[in-house]
Amino acid sequence: MEREQILIVEDNDLILKLVREVLQIHGYRTAEAWNGPEGVELARRSSPHLILMDLQLPGMDGLEATRCLKADPRTRDIPVYAFTALAMKGDEEKAREAGCDGYITKPIGVTELIQRVREALLRSME
Repeated sequence: MEREQILIVEDNDLILKLVREVLQIHGYRTAEAWNGPEGVELARRSSPHLILMDLQLPGMDGLEATRCLKADPRTRDIPVYAFTALAMKGDEEKAREAGCDGYITKPIGVTELIQRVREALLRSME
């Protein structure tokens, strides 16, 4: 069985590499984008099973990218999880209002990240 593909939209090279390695070690396929427009385009082309979206991206931020994904019939059903260091009061609500299906704050431990990814994928199959 082919494993699920997860699109990581992240502009921090160190975080991107770490998340990619953790996901791949656990058997997931990954795709990567460095900014919002690239993430939206890659999601349209590859239809990943889950998107981990940094909210603080150059140019088009993660909230706007999520709005674009949720407005497009080709990508609106792909779960998008905010993956961000933004942990102030109201940040999660803004992400959910933009269409994010979940909210993961950085830093996050490996075990918790894998658990959250598995939960997100299971929830999307319901």
